[in-house]
Amino acid sequence: MAKIGIYGSSFDPITNVHLWTASTVAHRCKLDQVIFLPCSGKRPDKTMQISDEHRWNMITLAIAGNDKFIPDDYEMNQPGWEIATYLTLNHFKTKYPADEIYFIMGADLLLDIGEGKWKKSQELISENKFIVMARDGINMLAAISKSPILRNADDGQTFHLIDKGLAMEISSSYIRDEFKRGGEPRYLVPDSCYTYIKNHQLYK
Repeated sequence: MAKIGIYGSSFDPITNVHLWTASTVAHRCKLDQVIFLPCSGKRPDKTMQISDEHRWNMITLAIAGNDKFIPDDYEMNQPGWEIATYLTLNHFKTKYPADEIYFIMGADLLLDIGEGKWKKSQELISENKFIVMARDGINMLAAISKSPILRNADDGQTFHLIDKGLAMEISSSYIRDEFKRGGEPRYLVPDSCYTYIKNHQLYK
């Protein structure tokens, strides 16, 4: 039985911090694979700066050569109004029935789920497992204890909290702004993606 982490994000663009985070989580949590799951530009609650095609191409460039990292365009191919993490995880549990599936997310998203802001928050938490990465200023244990949705599912296996050394945050929006304003974010993204962005004149 393999352990698989689902790493969902806009990846607009994918950054070296995304790669470092995925690698660190895989190492610490003994994951066999990390699936990079870009969200769809069709989602009504998201506004992407570039097309799904460009984001997908950069993900495949960024993770090339790492056998543990796999790109998956499942959400990109779904109708925007039907996309929900609960349904997405059901898809992957069906796709990998013999394996353990974990959803990788930041502590800020844990807060949102605990407040019931996500579709099917209750079912999402009660039926799945999560790897939660620290975010500055968020006490993850306190967040779990304050939320009935979270604390009633806290059986010692639902949440794997990583609270040391993963608070490095260089956002994709910062990198987009650097490109837009003539800055030099070269070493914040993989070299292949930097070249791709320059060649296609993205984020201008």
